[in-house]
Amino acid sequence: MQVKKWLTWGGIAFVAYYLFARPTDAADAVRGAFDTVFNAADSLAQFVNNLA
Repeated sequence: MQVKKWLTWGGIAFVAYYLFARPTDAADAVRGAFDTVFNAADSLAQFVNNLA
């Protein structure tokens, strides 16, 4: 359980560092992640609509 705790805090520290060191790149990464989620949801909606 100790390793999981260290990895969690290490991940949080990395994200915080990335946000402060490269805020533009971090914003682009978040925007890209949201675009991917929205594209996947749109594709799923089109698939379900084509089933009917």
